[in-house]
Amino acid sequence: MYIKRNIGWGLILRYAWKNLIFFSLYTASIFSVYHFSDLKFIDIPFQPLSVIGIAVAFYIGFKNSQSYDRFWEARKIWGGIVNYSRTWANQVVSLVNDNQETKKIMIHRHIAWINALRIQLRQPTSFSLKENMAVENLFKKHGEQKPACDATKNFVSDEEYQELLKRKNTATHIVKNQGLHVKKLCSEGKITEFDKLLFHDTLEELYNLQGKCERIKNTPFPRQYAYFSTVFTWIFVLLLPFGLLDVFESELNDMSLELQPWFIFLMIPLSVLIAWIFTTMEKIGSNSEDPFEGRVNDVPMTALCRTIEIDLRDMLDEENLPEKVQPKDNILY
Repeated sequence: MYIKRNIGWGLILRYAWKNLIFFSLYTASIFSVYHFSDLKFIDIPFQPLSVIGIAVAFYIGFKNSQSYDRFWEARKIWGGIVNYSRTWANQVVSLVNDNQETKKIMIHRHIAWINALRIQLRQPTSFSLKENMAVENLFKKHGEQKPACDATKNFVSDEEYQELLKRKNTATHIVKNQGLHVKKLCSEGKITEFDKLLFHDTLEELYNLQGKCERIKNTPFPRQYAYFSTVFTWIFVLLLPFGLLDVFESELNDMSLELQPWFIFLMIPLSVLIAWIFTTMEKIGSNSEDPFEGRVNDVPMTALCRTIEIDLRDMLDEENLPEKVQPKDNILY
C-alpha cells in the first residue's frame, strides 16, 4: 500500500515510460505522414471519436469502482483478522488454566496462522497482473514466493512444522490444530465446556475470514470487464491522433500562415497527454482488482501480521518484541 501523500514521478514513470514513448512515436509518425507527406485524407471526424471516449470513460469508471470495492472488502477482512486475533489471545490468556508455556504455544500457533495465510494469498495465479520489467524489479525485492510453511517455522514446534509440510493448505490445518488443542484442554479439565464453545466460535470466525480472503484471491475480476476495458481504451487512444488532426485542421483557417505549422504541432503533446490519462485510469483499475498480490495498491498484510504479532506477544508479557514493519520505497507491504 502506497503511503506517501503524493505519488512520486519516479514511481509514475516506472509504470508509464513505455506507453509515453510509444504514444510519442506513434503520434509523431501520424503527424509526419499528415503534414510532410501531405496525406490530408487520413484525418477522421472527431464527433464519433468523442462518443467512443465517453463510452470508454464510463466503462473505466465502472471497472475502477468495482476494483476498489474488492480492495476495500479485502482490507475489512484483514481488519476482522486483527480483531479476532486479539480476541483469541485474550481468551487463551483469560480462560486457559494451565502454565504459561501452553498459552504461548496456542498464541504463537495463531501468529503462524496469519503469516501462513499471508504467504498463501500472495502466491501468483494464472490471472495475476504482469507489469513491465521496471515495475516487476521493484516488487521482486520484496516478493514472498516462498512456501507458506516457511512463515510458520519460528512459531510452532518442529514436530508440528514437519506435519504442516505435508499439507496443501497450511493455514487451514493450523486452525484445525488449534481446535484439537482446545479439545485436549477440555478433556484435561483445564477449560470448561462453555470455554470450549467460546474458543470454537472464534476458530469458526477465523475460518470464515480465511474463506473470504480465498474467495477474493481465487475469483478473478470478471474478464469481460477487465479485458474489454483495456481493448476499448486502446482503440480510443489509437484513433485519437486521427481525430485531433481534424480538430486542429478546422482551426487553421482562422490563423496566420506563420502560426499554422506551430499550432498543428501541438497535436502531438496533446494527444500523448490524453492517451496517457486514459491508459492510466484503466491501469489503476487493473492494479486494484487483486488486493493480495503485494503490489503498490494492495492490502499491507506483512505490516498487519507484524502488528498482530506485537500485540499478541505483548499480551503474553514477552520481552524483545519485534519492531513494526517500515515502508520500503514509500510502499507498506
